[in-house]
Order: sequence, then C-alpha cells, then structure tokens
Amino acid sequence: MTGAEPGPGPGPGPGPVHSTDEQVPETRELLPTATGARTRAAVRELVRPRRGLALGSFAVMVAATGVGLLVQPLLGRIVDVVAEGRPPGDVTTPVILLVLVALAQGGTTALGLTLVSRLGETLLAQLRERFVEKALRLPLEQVEKAGAGDLTARVTRDVSVVAEAVRNALPELARSLLAIVLTLGAMAALDWRFLLAALLAVPVQAHTARWYVRHAVPLYARQRIATGAQQQQLLDSIAGAGTVRAFRLEEQHTTHVTRRSSAAVELTLRGVKLVLRFYNRLHVAEYTGLAAVLVTGFLLVRADSVSIGTATAAALYFHSLFAPINSALVLLDDAQSATAALARLVGVADQPDPEPEETAKPRQRREPGTAADGTVTVTGIDHAYEPGRPVLRDVDLTLRAGERVALVGPSGAGKTTLAKLIAGVHAPTSGSVHLTGAGAYGDGEGLPVALVTQETHVFAGSLAEDLRLARADAGDEELRTALATVEALDWVEALPEGLNTVVGEGGQRLTPAQVQQLALARLVLADPPVAVLDEATAEAGSTGARLLERAADRAVDGRTALVVAHRLTQAATADRIVVMDGGRIVESGTHDELCAAGGTYASLWEAWSGTRSTADQPPTKQHRPDTTTMKDH
Repeated sequence: MTGAEPGPGPGPGPGPVHSTDEQVPETRELLPTATGARTRAAVRELVRPRRGLALGSFAVMVAATGVGLLVQPLLGRIVDVVAEGRPPGDVTTPVILLVLVALAQGGTTALGLTLVSRLGETLLAQLRERFVEKALRLPLEQVEKAGAGDLTARVTRDVSVVAEAVRNALPELARSLLAIVLTLGAMAALDWRFLLAALLAVPVQAHTARWYVRHAVPLYARQRIATGAQQQQLLDSIAGAGTVRAFRLEEQHTTHVTRRSSAAVELTLRGVKLVLRFYNRLHVAEYTGLAAVLVTGFLLVRADSVSIGTATAAALYFHSLFAPINSALVLLDDAQSATAALARLVGVADQPDPEPEETAKPRQRREPGTAADGTVTVTGIDHAYEPGRPVLRDVDLTLRAGERVALVGPSGAGKTTLAKLIAGVHAPTSGSVHLTGAGAYGDGEGLPVALVTQETHVFAGSLAEDLRLARADAGDEELRTALATVEALDWVEALPEGLNTVVGEGGQRLTPAQVQQLALARLVLADPPVAVLDEATAEAGSTGARLLERAADRAVDGRTALVVAHRLTQAATADRIVVMDGGRIVESGTHDELCAAGGTYASLWEAWSGTRSTADQPPTKQHRPDTTTMKDH
C-alpha cells in the first residue's frame, strides 16, 4: 500500500514504473548523484565520531611499515660482511634480527589491518543504513521517474563496489601509501642522492596517475549509469513479458535490451583498454627509477661514498617500492569505481527528510460496516510521462464517501495512471486531486489513501510481523480479525506456527492468492478511508480469482474505493462503473445503465457474455459471477 500521505505502515509497494498497457518513457530522471566535494565531506562526517579508531589504526600501520623497513639495511649488512670477507659468525646477528623483524612486522600488520577493516566496516554499515533509510522515504513519483533499475543498481552493484573497496582496497591502499612515504624517507637516510635518483620516476608516475584519473572518473560514472539503464530495461521487459508477447513486441524489446547491454559492454571494454595503457606507462616509470638508483649506487661505491651493502639496500628499497606503488596506482581503478558508486549512494543518502507530519489526535478505529468519511474529487486532470504524449486528458471524477467505483476500459486507456494519481504516486501535469473528510480520520485534506496492486511483496520474518507493517500496535486478535475479513484465517492457522510462521525470503512459501490476501489484510489493518485497488486480484489466476474478489470486496467494505477491474465481473458488482478510453472518461453509470446505453462498456460486456452459458449471465451484487478476465478477449 502507498498513500498520498505516510500511512500507518509500508505494506505492499507499487507496481512497475508504468503499467504495461500504457506508454513507457524512454528518458528518465535519474536519482541524484553527489558531487566530489560533497562525497568527501560525507566521508569526513562519518569518520569524525571515530577519530580515535582512525588515529589508532594509522599509528599501528606506521609502526608495522617502519619495522618492515629494517629488512633492507640488514640484508645490506650481510652483503658487506660477505664482501669484506668477515667470519661467517658475523652473519648470525643480522639473520636473527631479520627473523625478529618478520615476526614483529607480521603481528603489527595484522593488528593494523584489523583496525582499518573495523573502521571501514563501521563506516560502510552506517552509510548503508543512511542510504536504505532515505531510499525507503523517497517520494514514489521520484522513484518511478528514475526507474526501478536505477535504484536497484545502487542498492546492489554500487553497495557491493563500495563494500569491496572498504574490505580490500582501503586497507591495502593505506599500507601501500605508508610504505611509499617511509621507504623514500629511508632511502634519504642512506644517502640523499639515492632519493633524488628514485624521484626521477615520480614525474612519469604522477603524469600517469593524473591521466588515468582524468579519463577514469567520467568513464566509470557513465558505466554506472549505463548499467542502471540496462537493469531497468531488463526489469521492464521481464515484468511486462505477457504484454510484450501479446502485442508481438519481442523484437522491439530485444533491440532495446541489446542496445543498452551493448552500451554497457562498450564502456567496460573502454575501461579495460584504459587500464592496459595505465600499466604500460607504469613500466616505463619503474625502469627509469631503478636504472637511476643502480647508476647512482655504482658511482657512489666507486667514489667510496657508500659501501656495497648500502648501495644494495638502496636498490632493494626502490625495488620494494614496485609493489606498493603499483598497488596504490592500480587501486586507483578500484578507488575511482568506488568513488563513482559512493557518490551515487551519498546522492540518495543526502535527500531531505519528508516534512514532519503535524501532530494529530489519536486515530480511532472504524467499526466494521460503517462508511469511511472520505471523498475524492478529481478536477481537470491532464497527465503526461513525456511532454507532448498525454496519457490523461481533462479527467473529472468524484468518488463519494463510501462509494465503490470500478474503472474499466481497453489497454492503454489510462486506468493505472489515474489510479496512481489518486493514490498520490504521481502529481498530475495539470488539474488537481482533492481529498476531503472528517470525523474519526481528522478534519481537512490529506486523508490517507492506500494503494494495493498486483505487485505485492512478502517481507522476510514472521507472518504477524509482516501484517504489523500496516499497524505496529495491532494485537494478535486484531490480526486474526483482519485475516478472517479477507478469508485467510483458516490457511494461516493451518501453517506450522500459525501467525509466528516465518514467511518471505527463506521462509514458508505462499501462493500468489495467499500473498494477495495478506496485502488485503494489511489494508484492513491500516483502515484508510480511501482505497485504490489496481488489478489487485489479477495474480491469482482463474483458480483463486473468486476467493480474491470476495476478499477484496470485504476489505474495501465501507470505504471509498476505486477498483481498476481486471475482470468485468468485478465491475458488474460495483456501485458505479467508469469507462475510460484514450485517456478520457467516456461513460459512467451502473452496470444495468451502461449495458442499456449500448456504448463501450456494453460492447465489452457483450464480448464477454457472448461466450458464457446462461448460468453466467449477468451478475448481481448478491451473486459472485464467473472469474473470466476481460483480457481473455
């Protein structure tokens, strides 16, 4: 369920971006992405409360790296012992020290990486929580304009990229940078000329890094967007597979999927080529620096300025820089990818909170069978997902308090769009949707509107917890009453643990009809004055349709209800039927009135009833008719 205002609980979410029988925009307004400055500021905000842990991990990593730098001088000492022809016993002390250095470095490195990982995981968890919290509060219209693929890509791929960077790239990058800085300092301590020789590689490396960052940042950002577009197209095509086949649009949708997949692959291949060129430039820097250090060592030894062991230590120091420098520069690949992903997460996490609701009086529960005091007035509605392609045109409609109105019409008539406008999912391009009511639901405008679609989600957890998403304070007896209302109590009590049975991911499997009954039970618990059912019984198929239609009727009993009818039999039992065609309301009246008028509805009903037996003719509000769908014809 969703509503014009925040309701008592989340309940079933909305359906796809657009109904498969209506226009789907090619262009989407993607969710915001944070700037580089804002992304860095967000990281600082996350780190600030954990400065102690950050400083402690940094200090331990410095100690571990510093201890490791003793290896090269000790090896140089061994070289001097051999070169000077000293007794073999003189090698014992350096060897013992090498063993102690290895043990000390191993212990401190393990501790340092543990602290860095703890810091990273803590920050990642907090960022993920902020992202999920804000994502759940995003206006539904904004999510639908962006497309489910954009949000899905951020929740899955972007979070995974950042998590991978935090768990692997961040500790390794921290260790590599420390090793580079301290090793260069150690080379300067041996002789400042070794440092100068080593620095000859820096211009090549710096130029390579700048060149890579300049090309990688926009490339990875475009790759993220292309991946999101690819996922969105796949979701659209799979979700609307039935309609795609019915209208023979397989080739068109395959072309869309191929085009967007090719765009993502092309950007990925460009990234691979970029990385290969990056490595080639790094090899040039390594050759330049090592050659300079070896030549400098040769000249200094020949001039008796340093010993062979010292020159050896300098060469080993520079050679030991290959791994950390390459790791640091290569990790720029992960860092740029993670930065692009992080900016997309921060862009959502930075979204402002919805306006706080005004303090309201405690809401009273409506007595079963009494009418909800909610009236909906739609005035002059025009709506278009894309400029110049209107879906609704000059729609006027009033839903009187407690009235049940069925919305019917051919595919593409605009039924789902009108339902979503009334539910508050979209804001109309022009015109207004006005809700009024009083009494137990409060005075004035902004009454909650619940939307139940055929796209219903069962949340992981006990069945009771799933139901309490609609009303957290509901007791077990109230849950049973809601379930009984939609004729679901018998099968719920037959579950292994009744209301405490775990459902959802990894839990008890429920049939499509049972899932939809839970959605309707949530509607009963939430008890909104206005309910919108957008083909809420369509997923059951013919076997469960009769049961679901009864459940839907009982769930909206006494409420103002708009039912987008999946079956003409639903329309026939409504208080009033509104027929749409081409984005306009073309007929309105009772079943008998519209059949007598001989218009669009009469044609639809005649097409249905012409293939039915006398026993199926025509339904009344006291008799539930056959469940054949109007989509069968």
